Amino acid sequence: MTVRTGAFGAASGEARPARAATGGPEQTGDGPEQTNGGPGAAGGGPEQTSGGPAAAGGGLTRRRLGARLLALGGVLVLHAALPGSAGAAGAAGSPAERRALQGLRLRYGSARQAGLLEKHLEGVADEARRFLGPSPEHPYYAGAVVLAGRGRTIALHRAMGHAVRYADYDGRTDRVREFPEAERIAMAEDTVFDLASLTKLFTSILAVQQIERGRLELEAPVCRYMPEFTGGGKEIITVRQLLTHTSGLRSWAPFYQESTREGQLRLLWSVRPQETPGTVYRYSDLNLISLQLLLERITGRTLDALLRDEITAPLGMHRTRYNPPFSWRCVTAATEVQRPPWSGLDRGLVWGEVHDENAYALGGVAGHAGVFGTAWDLAVLARALLDGGVYAGRRILRPASVELLFTDYNTAFPGDDHGLGFELYQHWYMGAMATPHSAGHTGFTGTSLVLDPSTDSFLILLGNSVHPVRTWRAGSAPRVAVGNLFARAVPVRTRHGGAAWFSGIRPGASGTLTLPPLRPATAAARLRCAVWWDTVPGEGALHLEASADGEHWEPLPFSTVRSTGGAPEQWPRGSVSGWSGRVWHRLEAPLTSAWTGREVRLRLRHAATGRYVGRGVYVDVVRVAEPGRLLFAEDRPVDADRVEAIGWTRSAD
Repeated sequence: MTVRTGAFGAASGEARPARAATGGPEQTGDGPEQTNGGPGAAGGGPEQTSGGPAAAGGGLTRRRLGARLLALGGVLVLHAALPGSAGAAGAAGSPAERRALQGLRLRYGSARQAGLLEKHLEGVADEARRFLGPSPEHPYYAGAVVLAGRGRTIALHRAMGHAVRYADYDGRTDRVREFPEAERIAMAEDTVFDLASLTKLFTSILAVQQIERGRLELEAPVCRYMPEFTGGGKEIITVRQLLTHTSGLRSWAPFYQESTREGQLRLLWSVRPQETPGTVYRYSDLNLISLQLLLERITGRTLDALLRDEITAPLGMHRTRYNPPFSWRCVTAATEVQRPPWSGLDRGLVWGEVHDENAYALGGVAGHAGVFGTAWDLAVLARALLDGGVYAGRRILRPASVELLFTDYNTAFPGDDHGLGFELYQHWYMGAMATPHSAGHTGFTGTSLVLDPSTDSFLILLGNSVHPVRTWRAGSAPRVAVGNLFARAVPVRTRHGGAAWFSGIRPGASGTLTLPPLRPATAAARLRCAVWWDTVPGEGALHLEASADGEHWEPLPFSTVRSTGGAPEQWPRGSVSGWSGRVWHRLEAPLTSAWTGREVRLRLRHAATGRYVGRGVYVDVVRVAEPGRLLFAEDRPVDADRVEAIGWTRSAD
């Protein structure tokens, strides 16, 4: 059939665990992922939804301010806050932005130059390499490229395994036919990958560019730009709801079954919301398909042309594009042997063409899938976003527009944090890199990108995990593993430069840090220490406890104050969880009159109860004192030797 390039695309992507659309045999393990389509694909199965009422929860935070400004006043209000505008606080922007405008580019360097710990950075590559073996039965991917950096230094860029290894796959026997050794292609650092749903990020950036230029309004109904986008409640779906997967549309539709573009369009126009728009979060390729049509309508250009002219050419991303030419095939990672029933099409080995069945049927250009690229090019994009939309002196977005990408619009749906296109704070694939500021996305072919503005770092893992077949992979175990190690490579320093007690970042681990028996003489006794914590909310915590006999423990309430200043926070249950902001806090716990004249034992306990972990917990300079008397001081050798540490280690980083 003949399909106009850039017409629109079909469904491919990955959904976060438990809360995303589900169905299909491949959705097992940590982080179920939506498949491309077809009889064995996720899109055809039942869909799980999440969230509560449409009303937004929470207050107006800095992260939501830019979004509210756009919703209320559009581009004129936004413009007043942008660098270079009459209302800007400073035309030069932030120091990072100024450096980017000076033309500074990414460079290779050492872990030390990047402000990273070499031993843990090397562990990132080791973890990625581990999944070339049974994971648990088949290799997770035939090969991978991992790239990690901080600031403008790329400190790790490794290739491993094969870009092309398998020639065929027999679904009846679950056996493969491999290419002869001489015909296999080793993975290289500059191997081109089918980025799958990372395409959604490019489409979202293109949409925000149009918002910035005043051609598109975030809170406008989509039907304002596409009158055909109506029926069954579609007419109230907004641009924001497409970008945040809160439109109520189903996750997938078999566009590849339609033989003409007219039929494909009819299928899209016929789709009706399954729930009232704004009342549910559901990851849906249809959102980005619709957004592509909208962008092409208001600009008069196809999506591949927009990608080239507005993002890749300005940033010098010369190995990122839709529909790569045949000459790229020898440097491109192969994907799947596609045959029914696990695929909706019978294409054999897919290599050098888009893996997603719908995107393929629609000419290779789609809003949700179809972009090919390299790890280096994605690093350039990451650097541009971390620097407020500019790289090497070339701007693609203004800083306030970048903030929209990283603003959580889904506060009504806890756990489904989402900016415009970008997923936020998702431990299921970011691992310990996940913070309230971390942004990224995954792709079904085995790709992922994570940005952490709080540490100015980025991590890219590209694997051909559907080579030879999608059923060989499950979940996001490699992404989590490399994310954990890379987070560990960003050091946590004490004020004195020495070691502190560290909980570690092993999932399911727990430990206790117990002081020797003490006997306070007054009710003015206090425990004080410095603490730093980053745990998965609700699945990891630091507890302070007291006991008279060392067997039965009760919570000891305490307060914390950030080292950077501010009002004290009270923790009446004697525990803290979540993210402390990457700053040390001063902890203070009164022992009260209940312990006056009695022997008391105090302990700090950490527990990680879930499948994922944060960066961990640090405790430093523990002291117990009362007026005129120091009961315990960790920095006194005689006291330090009496601390009983189980599951805690001393660490200087």
